[in-house]
Amino acid sequence: MADGRGRTQGLLDPQHRDANPALMKRVRWRARRGLLELDIVLARFVERHYAELDEAGRAAFDALLDMPDTELWDMITGRAAPRAECRPVLELLQGV
Repeated sequence: MADGRGRTQGLLDPQHRDANPALMKRVRWRARRGLLELDIVLARFVERHYAELDEAGRAAFDALLDMPDTELWDMITGRAAPRAECRPVLELLQGV
């Protein structure tokens, strides 16, 4: 849903599409994991969605990256309950 200024409200904001290349490189590196399946999902997420995340979405993604691989994978696959603040980003991750 767009507001009066043409911006999307919520987690994704097309105005952020022009992400800083240095930031994107850092995020890609940080998203690399030891678990192959998780590595693939996170890499796809970064390429498809990260540049459009608002500040809250980026903070939630950073919080997810701080988690151990197995705990994060369990949340993505639905085996563990997600943290409330990370739920919107997890929904995007699950759709990748």
